Amino acid sequence: MKEIRKGMLLVISGPSGAGKGTLVAKLLDQDPSFAFSVSVTTRGRRENEIEDVHYHFISEAEYDKLLSEDAFLEHASVHGHRYGTLKSEVYERIDRGQNVLLDIDPQGARAVMEKEKNCVSVFILPPSYHDLKVRLHTRNTENEEEIQRRLNNARGEIAQMGKYRYLVVNDELETAYEQLVSIVRAEKQNSVRYFPEIEE
Repeated sequence: MKEIRKGMLLVISGPSGAGKGTLVAKLLDQDPSFAFSVSVTTRGRRENEIEDVHYHFISEAEYDKLLSEDAFLEHASVHGHRYGTLKSEVYERIDRGQNVLLDIDPQGARAVMEKEKNCVSVFILPPSYHDLKVRLHTRNTENEEEIQRRLNNARGEIAQMGKYRYLVVNDELETAYEQLVSIVRAEKQNSVRYFPEIEE
């Protein structure tokens, strides 16, 4: 039997502090079929972030140039900063049969979902707003004003969860990860991207 596969575009999204970054890192570490699509951003680099690994950190002028060249699959302004997914990071890999993972904010995720009907969209939810607030404070990457902005945005983002194909509540990491893996495993066999050729 011959197997032909088209790459999967996996879109993982959720409010800030829901824990999607941890789930994404775990999936990338344990499933080598996925490549991480590195987004561009105009925001400053955090202490624990690595250039071209977590993001391509660029200037406002560089961002405007990419925008004028129609280089983005999606782009959005989020929490006062601009972000974008480069087409070059996604389409070439999918055409080669590689799976591509996008870890993007809900605004960007909805834009991708509108353009790419066969993408696999997963929304990561916190177990409660209280948990979300605690997680945002614990990671120590934003000031109080930024945390409040992210919490306020979270309510609107969570209200849109019905637009996603799958929902995962990240209450206990291992359980949430197993649910994510189950989704990925099933979608790898989806007939929109899996074409087994049966011999005579």
